[in-house]
Amino acid sequence: MMKNMTKAEYEKYAQRKSPDSPLAKNIFFAFLIGGLICMIGQGITDIYKYFGMAAEPAAGATSITLIFIGALLTGLDLYDNIAKVAGAGTIVPITGFSNSIVAPAMEHKSEGYILGIGAKMFIIAGPVLVFGTVSSVVAGLILWLFRLY
Repeated sequence: MMKNMTKAEYEKYAQRKSPDSPLAKNIFFAFLIGGLICMIGQGITDIYKYFGMAAEPAAGATSITLIFIGALLTGLDLYDNIAKVAGAGTIVPITGFSNSIVAPAMEHKSEGYILGIGAKMFIIAGPVLVFGTVSSVVAGLILWLFRLY
């Protein structure tokens, strides 16, 4: 049936089958839960500073802590439930990045440690890491060239 559909017919079919998105509700929960994640991050930073850590190391320790929390919640199969409510509110913070690394690894753990977890861990996050690394090298080279003259 779908093989013989024109593009316009398929678009009409897809519109009928797709549920309407409650935009205002989605925006509200993305803002609320994304903001809550950021508040937790600020609280973690404040705790590190309270115990005597300087601002810059506290920021790094907070990032590491949030990555751990995101990975832990993904491993416990809780992050996806939070994301179903929060939507983009869980994608933007660093916890979303942690989830994007751990989720494919968990999904492919039956394939073994190397070909499953190790190889699939960077399916989603790999291109981001590569782009970030290459961009920083290029920016560093440009800065180095400007300092030569």
